[in-house]
Parts: sequence; structure tokens; C-alpha cells
Amino acid sequence: MLQHLQVRNLVVVEELALDLGDGMTALTGETGAGKSILVDALALALGAKADKALIRPGCDEAEVNAVFDLSRQPDARAWLEEQALAADDDCILRRVLSRNGRSRAFVNGRPVPQWLLRELGERLVEIHGQHEHQRLLRPAVQRELLDAWAGHTALVEEVRARFTGWRHADRRLEALRQQAGERDQRIDYLRFQLQELEQLAADAEQLDALEREQRRLAGAEELLAATGRLLALLHEEEPAAQDLLGRAALEAERLAAEAAPELAPAVELLESARIQVEEAVALVREFGGGIEPDPARLAEVDGMLGRIHDLARKHRVEPEALPALLEKLREELERLENADQELTALEQEAASAEAAYLAACARLSESRRQAARALARRLTESMQQLAMEGGRFEIEVASLPREEGTASGLDRVGFLVATNPGQAPAPLARVASGGELSRLSLAIQVATAGLDEVPTLVFDEVDVGIGGAVAETVGRLLHRLGESRQVFCVTHLAQVAAQANHHLRVVKERRKGTARTRILPLGREERIREIARMVGGSRITRQTLAHAEEMVGS
Repeated sequence: MLQHLQVRNLVVVEELALDLGDGMTALTGETGAGKSILVDALALALGAKADKALIRPGCDEAEVNAVFDLSRQPDARAWLEEQALAADDDCILRRVLSRNGRSRAFVNGRPVPQWLLRELGERLVEIHGQHEHQRLLRPAVQRELLDAWAGHTALVEEVRARFTGWRHADRRLEALRQQAGERDQRIDYLRFQLQELEQLAADAEQLDALEREQRRLAGAEELLAATGRLLALLHEEEPAAQDLLGRAALEAERLAAEAAPELAPAVELLESARIQVEEAVALVREFGGGIEPDPARLAEVDGMLGRIHDLARKHRVEPEALPALLEKLREELERLENADQELTALEQEAASAEAAYLAACARLSESRRQAARALARRLTESMQQLAMEGGRFEIEVASLPREEGTASGLDRVGFLVATNPGQAPAPLARVASGGELSRLSLAIQVATAGLDEVPTLVFDEVDVGIGGAVAETVGRLLHRLGESRQVFCVTHLAQVAAQANHHLRVVKERRKGTARTRILPLGREERIREIARMVGGSRITRQTLAHAEEMVGS
């Protein structure tokens, strides 16, 4: 609920700070005092369109701060968390208007765009009395109110889920149908690409083997020369390593036998080295024997590697990624070749999903029509008590064509009203009288109280054109609504104000030729005098005071 409202330099308000309570609060004051200033200030804090003309003359900025308690508003708290704007159970909205025409908005100290502030505001406060501020004029809101009153949560969720499933299947089917015209051409192209890839796609190991073979073939002459030089050093030249090691082993053996037995290990090492050199000679000979310049094979390997790299560039992948591409294209070809079967299966799936959606819509539509008749009767009864005798309320539930179906079903819900006998019902938005529209909104809100999450309601001009018993009825309705919501009512009728839990008086003063508006919370005695003024005018008598005290009660 709204806990605190602070206004600075807005129209005729210089400085204003109000602590507000729950239940019903009446705002009263003499004509021209600016009773709607609180409504205007609150609307700005909630994201209404800003106008620099609202800035108090002589000031550069106007500012409105509104503090809400969200401890009993889990929906609003969850929304703030989704937007990364949460701050415990309090929510502070701030709006600053500048003389240069710019407007700034803040939620819990963080700057936000106006549309986001407005979206949050719709979850916190509902303003009634002016066409542009009323959610009830929106067809979507009318449908939601009917569904909430009828308890359609499960039916609506089923329709939404069925609609999502149908649309998903339909989109897949449409995409497959669009591909059908290009399918044959794509299949031919894929087969050509696969033929190329199957001939040339080599994995990393195969590619490495080809590159090694290319290097060996390209350097065959140099390899033969190198192996020849190595064999010469090891075995063929004079003296060769193999011969030197043999002679060294014999000399070491002689020394060990004749004079130095401690050299016996050296004899073994030298003999081992000679044997290893012999093995190395055998390996080098074998390697050299396998080297044979093969210009034809070199050209073949060069060509193959060139084609592999060209193919990789063509497909914009690395050469070693060609096998993965080959597998991917094989899967696509298989899918396209089996498209007829997939198309048939998808057609069946889409038809089944559509049938399930239409069946759910039919159940919801029937329930909506029954609920519409019951709610319309209840609202028609309320109209008779609100100075609209002979008036009639109707709720139209019109069927939409299948192709216009939405996640909300196949119905167009509209609130229609005839405010006078013999008058044809017309859409709620066309009701000319602001007072009638406000009273109708009041009747709807009382009927649906507690069905949505908006905790604060503001009624402006709900008592236009009424008086006497009707005014008292309006006051009782507002008081009853205040038992479950926070209600603010701008009124000029004592019968309405007397029903309030709290009373604010709007006073306009003049200081040095400048008008200034203040809003004063009234205690019991002050409230009785204000009710007396509303009953009897500026001349307050003992009789009017007694009557006012009786109206206020204990």
C-alpha cells in the first residue's frame, strides 16, 4: 500500500509530505482548492506523461516521491526482483520534472525508463475517474477481470499451454513446407558435396601421414645423400666408426689381460658400442634401401593435399574438420530424403495440437458466457443503487475466427452499459459521463474485490451528479472496498466523506500574491467541522455540527 507521499514544487504545491494509512481515505476541500492534486502527483510517480507546465511557477524542477509497503504484495516484489530493482519490503518511486522538458524516473534509487515505471505503477495503484487512467477500459483487462471473477485460472492456463504447443508445431510444419520447393535442388547439391568430401575428407591422423609422405618424397635425393654420408662415417670410410670401435675393444682387452684387469668393464662397453653401431648400420641401410625417388607419387600426394586444402577453404573450415562436415552433410541429406515422412508426421502433430487448443477454447468460452451473465446481473443490480436506475450492464463474449486465436482463447470480451432506460448498451469506453464511468468502475471493483493484486485504488469524481441516499450508498461501497484494499476518494459529498477511515482536507492559501495548496490530516473535531462545512456551506451552525457529528459517528 501507499505509505508516504512527498511532493515539491508541483503546480500550486510548494512542499507536501503525507503519511497515509490503510482503509478508506477521503480528500475534501472547497471548490478550486485543488483536491485532485494528490491524484495528479501520484499519477506522475506511477509513470504518467510529464508536462513541464506542472512545475510550480518560478521553480526549475518539480519532484514527487511515493513510498509503498510491499510486504503483502508478492507479485510486485517478484517483478522488482526480475528487474533487479528489489529492496526489502519497501519500494520508493521518484519522478523529477525539469523546466527543459526532460523527465527522470527512479525506482529504489535506480534510474529507469518511464515505460518501466508505468508498468510497475499498474501493479501498485489503479486510478479511476479519468478515461486515460482506467485499466478497466482495456479489452484485455475486461477479459482478465471476468476470468478472475469466474475462477478460470486452470482453464486459461490450459488454453495458453495448448496454444503454445499448436503454434510451435505449426511453425515447424510451415518451415518444412517452405523447404519442400528447394529440397530436390538441395539434395542434388548435397550429393555432389558429399562425393567430393568422401574422396578427400581426411582425419587429423591421415592428414599428418600424407604430409609426412610428401616431405619424404620431396626430399628423397637429399635423404639418399644423407644416408650415404652416415653409412660412410659408420662403416665404409677408412677409418670408419665401426672399425675404430673394434680396434679399441681389442686394445682394451689386451691391456685388461696383461696389466690392467680393472679395464675389463671398458672392454664390455666398447664391445657393446661396436654391436650397437653394427645395428645402426643395418637400420640406416634398410632406411636408405627404402628410399626411392618417385616423382609420380610425389605429384599425386601434392595434388591430393592441394585438393584437400582447396576443399577446406571452400567450406571455410580447417582441413582436419572436413570429416565432421562430411558427417553433418550426410545427416542433412538423410533428413531431406526422409522429409515426406517427417512432413506427414508434422501435419498430424499440428492437427492434433490445433484440435486440443480448440477443445480447450470451447470449454473456456462456455464457462466465460455463463460467468458473463452472472456478473452482468450483479453489476446491473449495483447500478440501480448508484443513480443509474433502469440502467443495464452486459458482458459480451464474442467468438473470434480460428486464425485470430491467441493464448487467451477465441473470445473477445467486452463490457457494455446502458445508463438510462431504453438505451442500447454501448462499450464502457464510450460512456460520456466521467461520473457514471467512475461509479461503474466502483461497482466493478466492489464485485471483483480481492481478485487481482492491485492494492491501492484511487477514485476521482465518483460522486458527480449524485446525492442523498445514492451518495451514502457510494460511501458504504467505498468503505467496504477499503476493508480489503487501500482506497482514496476525492469527493465533495459529506455522505461519502463521512464513511472514510481517514480524512484529508485540501486548503488553498495566498501568500504575497502566490497561491499555495496544502493537504491537512484531520482529527475527529476537525473532521466534524469539515463535514459540517460540506453539509451547510461556509456558515457552520450548531445544527450542522450536530448533524456532522451524527454522520461521523463514534
